[in-house]
Amino acid sequence: MSSSSDFNSLDVLAFYWRNIKYVSVVTIAAVIVSIIVALLIEPQYRSSVIIFPASNTSISKELLTDVSRSRKDILQFGEDDEVEQLLQILNSDEIKNRIVARYDLLEHYGIDESSAYPQTALAKLYAKNIHFGRTQYQSIEIEVFDKNPNLAAAIATDIVELLDTVYNKIQKKRALGALQIVEREYNTLQNRAAELQDSLGLLRVVGVFDYNTQTEAYTKALAQAIEKNNTRAQLELKKNLANLQRFGGLFLYLNSNMQSVQAQLNLLSSKLVEARVDYEQNLSHKFVVNPAAVSEKKAKPIRWLIVVVSTISGFLFASVLLLFIERLKKLDIKHILEQN
Repeated sequence: MSSSSDFNSLDVLAFYWRNIKYVSVVTIAAVIVSIIVALLIEPQYRSSVIIFPASNTSISKELLTDVSRSRKDILQFGEDDEVEQLLQILNSDEIKNRIVARYDLLEHYGIDESSAYPQTALAKLYAKNIHFGRTQYQSIEIEVFDKNPNLAAAIATDIVELLDTVYNKIQKKRALGALQIVEREYNTLQNRAAELQDSLGLLRVVGVFDYNTQTEAYTKALAQAIEKNNTRAQLELKKNLANLQRFGGLFLYLNSNMQSVQAQLNLLSSKLVEARVDYEQNLSHKFVVNPAAVSEKKAKPIRWLIVVVSTISGFLFASVLLLFIERLKKLDIKHILEQN
């Protein structure tokens, strides 16, 4: 193609001068339409909350166990894992359903429940008006847009409160399972300890209280009785030693088991306290940096931006369309058809 076929600055000016009427009409139409559309769009107000996740840790293990253990500070801000966990809960259906029910968003958003897909329409509007996102400072921003500034702030505030409610509900479900396991084992050991105590009580009835101590005492007393030639005492002591010999093995077995069970009971007792604390705890899982506030100024639409973008788009559309038409006119269509 020759250089004369290319546009230069003079060609551009000439092109617009020739088509100024059409370009102006389209551009002005775009301006008018965009102004009307911008005015018809209902204003939306924005309310936001900034939160940091709290460190995910067990209160019982951090406050009730040995202080020498390495542990997280319960006042420490959370890290990446905690941020992702909070985002997952914020996007959960439970929080969404509670907010929808509390504020009757189906009616508020003007969705007809008898329509084909009301829940799908609700989900789209909910996602459009309520956003959760990570910030560059490892915090989470909750944004709510609504035509009512007070309602936007109320929804944002309630979402923050529901975050702890749902989080604690999830944790309690798991903590309850752990508590039931510990309680069951503790009760089983208590029953076993009671059985062993009853058996040891029967041995006390026949005179066996402490095998080792009694054996030592009877042996020493027997030696003294032999030394003093006390036949009656010898017979009595030999009888007692025979009784110890008969039941001594059973006593040692039961006493050893009793000590083992008691040690396990002591351990499970502390675990039971920890499990109950974990189940009953209702600590907050976030730090609120900026609470929700009622906005005084609308956030969208930005009407001037709509008008500017629409005007530029109309101008470019008219230019491209007219350029395409001029190019078609310059082509010798008949010549091309004859060659073919």
